[in-house]
Amino acid sequence: MEPKENVKVEEVSIQEQVEPAENQTKDTKDTKQQESEKVTTCEQQLEALKKELEETKDKYLRTAAELENTRRRSSIDIESAVRNRAISIASKFLPVMDAIEAALKHTPDDEGVKSMAKVMETTFAQLGITKIEAVGQKLNPQLHNAIQVIETKKESDETIAPNTIVEEMQTGYMFGDTVIRTAMVVVSK
Repeated sequence: MEPKENVKVEEVSIQEQVEPAENQTKDTKDTKQQESEKVTTCEQQLEALKKELEETKDKYLRTAAELENTRRRSSIDIESAVRNRAISIASKFLPVMDAIEAALKHTPDDEGVKSMAKVMETTFAQLGITKIEAVGQKLNPQLHNAIQVIETKKESDETIAPNTIVEEMQTGYMFGDTVIRTAMVVVSK
């Protein structure tokens, strides 16, 4: 028989086995606490990012609204400037139209004057300039300027209501809904 080799057997005690389990429990507790702290930190960061996102979104929406309002105001300002310029130019041509109308009253059969009057009326219509209706209308201080008040004549059976325009001395004009010049009129009493 051959000699047996010495086999060393480790001795293990129960206490040694319990100790690693306690260490594992402590490590597990520490790990869980660290993970819990990490989760809390991540949640805080997430909330901070959500808040920052909301603030950025709010700033974006406010900026977009401000930009739209600026565009709208700019558009209105441009329309107003164009409108005011057109009214200014039109008011410069009103004396020309008055002269043409006076020439028509003086020589109603003159074809040249009729032609000029027609061209001016067409041009005014294309520009959006219209005459203010006066004769037979009730006096409207926004559209008419009463320069004379007369007694209504009872020569005919027709009776003219008070404040009715009986004669137009100078034609009034409007550009859209803006009065360029009021009509000078004679009104019944």
